[in-house]
Amino acid sequence: MKLRPEMTGDALTRLKRARGQLNAVIEMMENGEDCRAALTQLAAVSKAIDRAGFKIIASGMRHCGTARQAGEEPEMTEEELEKLFLSLA
Repeated sequence: MKLRPEMTGDALTRLKRARGQLNAVIEMMENGEDCRAALTQLAAVSKAIDRAGFKIIASGMRHCGTARQAGEEPEMTEEELEKLFLSLA
């Protein structure tokens, strides 16, 4: 399944935010800043990336469901989407 802007808008926003947070963590490490603050930011990056992945899977599920309802063959099977979902969990 190809990633389409209408399917990934929110996920892309989350990933861009995570990129900024990750850059801040790297700077904190390079500058020898407080470990707790860096780890707190790193946890936020991890959570944002996870949520972006779940958003992409959810969009794919909706997209494939809509295709099925329209009598079309979805780009991915439910099993493929489930496997991707479980790889994030």
